[in-house]
Amino acid sequence: MARRTAPSKSKSAAKTGVTAAPTPSDLIDARIAGLGDWRGKMLARMRTLIHEACPEVEETWKWRGVPVFEKGGILCTGETYKEVVKLTFAKGAKLADPKHLFNASLEGNARRAIDIREGEMVDATPFKALIQAAVAANGGKAKAAKLAARATKPVKLLAGGNPQIAKGYGDAPVQDYIAALSGWQRDLARRLDALVVKSVPDVRKAVKWNSPFYGIEGQGWFLAVHVFTRYLKVTFFKGTSLKPVPPGGTSKEARWIDIHEGETLDGPEMARWVKQAAGVKGWGK
Repeated sequence: MARRTAPSKSKSAAKTGVTAAPTPSDLIDARIAGLGDWRGKMLARMRTLIHEACPEVEETWKWRGVPVFEKGGILCTGETYKEVVKLTFAKGAKLADPKHLFNASLEGNARRAIDIREGEMVDATPFKALIQAAVAANGGKAKAAKLAARATKPVKLLAGGNPQIAKGYGDAPVQDYIAALSGWQRDLARRLDALVVKSVPDVRKAVKWNSPFYGIEGQGWFLAVHVFTRYLKVTFFKGTSLKPVPPGGTSKEARWIDIHEGETLDGPEMARWVKQAAGVKGWGK
């Protein structure tokens, strides 16, 4: 099952005009939208972190209205109450929690929970570590070992020296991409990555189509990087909205800048573009 699917119609439904039943992901989307306050934003944030930690997670809908995230079994729930957003880990008692994120349901032999109140913010890194530990507790150790073995293999370089990196969310696949580059390409990509993070501290990262993507949660992607033999292409998906408009491109919205080997990166101007781009609705989700 796809982890997040768009509403669809069957052939018979298309003929009759009857919409197919909503998927669990649709129901979670509706729950987030229906809350309309800090709880919806928090549930959306935690949902994103769960997908970044485990891209193959399956979203389900159980117990007459509880979002549940699964991989080889239940990882955690995404419950919402009047004063808290609660994430209950089915096997939380077995998981190492060095940052003490668990703060509820501490007395049981199986479950542990994280209660998040308005104004509180869960640290992303240890939370994603808990999700990955929950995957392992559900029997994902063999796959984890397989992935680790795969990680030791050399990265295949495509045309122009662009690394072939599997689609993934978060900082880790972006750093894998940068590490697989060489020489001036790696140095420039590392400087660009650091510049984006400094300019937009809450940036969201991913690797798609063998390119690092940068975006804002809920607003889509605003920038992508791709390596060619003699230059790096930095694409702003809504580049026509920037001032000044980046020089490359003739499409309706996207614009880009090509940075060639030996050229100096104009850090201040790039930072201004990045901040502007992060402030407008981006491309995709």
